[in-house]
Amino acid sequence: MANLGFIAAVREQIRVRHYSLQTEKSYLYWLRYFIRYCGVRSAGELTPTHVERFLYYLSSQRKVSASTQKQALCALVFAYKHVLKTETENLQFPYAKGPTRVPQVLSAEEAKRVIQLLRGEHQLIASILYGSGLRLNEALRLRVKDIDIHSGTIFVFRGKGQKDRMCILPEALIDPLKQQIDRVREIHADDLDAGFGYTSVPASLFRKYKQSLKQFHWQYLFPSTGRCVHPHDGYICRHHIHPTAFGKALRQAVKVANLTKIVTAHTFRHTFATQLLVHGADIRSVQEQLGHSDLKTTQIYTHAAGLNQSGLVSPIDR
Repeated sequence: MANLGFIAAVREQIRVRHYSLQTEKSYLYWLRYFIRYCGVRSAGELTPTHVERFLYYLSSQRKVSASTQKQALCALVFAYKHVLKTETENLQFPYAKGPTRVPQVLSAEEAKRVIQLLRGEHQLIASILYGSGLRLNEALRLRVKDIDIHSGTIFVFRGKGQKDRMCILPEALIDPLKQQIDRVREIHADDLDAGFGYTSVPASLFRKYKQSLKQFHWQYLFPSTGRCVHPHDGYICRHHIHPTAFGKALRQAVKVANLTKIVTAHTFRHTFATQLLVHGADIRSVQEQLGHSDLKTTQIYTHAAGLNQSGLVSPIDR
């Protein structure tokens, strides 16, 4: 199998399984890197030994982190299993173990200070991350139909791990969300007048819902400033804003707030969970809000909240 045919076959297997576009980009990046490193003319020459050598190269010469090494391994295992039909279970390689980190969190005052320094839709996005515990991509992928003001819930469709869940909708965000929905309505009306109006959806849904994708309730809550061509199906649509746009605005707000902590979009999610635990929420309820499959993942937040609840006093303060 020629290398170009190998890459195309891997892309097809990724899309058959409905993996995200970001996963597709990541896997194909590592496979191209792997093929260049191995220097083979045909993918049929690849063996599990090539994987071992590549992992050693990444760890010893490139000095990559354990998580980056794991990402590369996942891409290679996928290609070997589903395209080359070769098992890689018995690789002779000492896998690096990633560190167990206690998440960086903000105080309620710090979180509100940063949010107040943001403007427009960026402020609303940060408010949803902090007020409902969503991941950044989950917030950006929200559609008008996912906001239920009457029941006070936000529906997260296909979050991490392809899992749906319901999250709380803070009362403080009801009016800003109504204003944002009105703004989306105006943008959508302009798109329809221009002969467009499609929103972007995964390829598996376009064929099924094509006739209704111009309806208002399908539109993204945070639409992009311009229309684009869908990467899979080729139709002209309006996507949601890019994560980097929010990241840039957040970095500027953190700089102005003069915080000494490292703050990313995910910090608001960490702070959401910690604040719930500090104020007596049941850890099972927090697990459901965050969409964690394993309670152990949620328990990491007890470490971030624990010192505030334990009542410990340092000897130097006595």
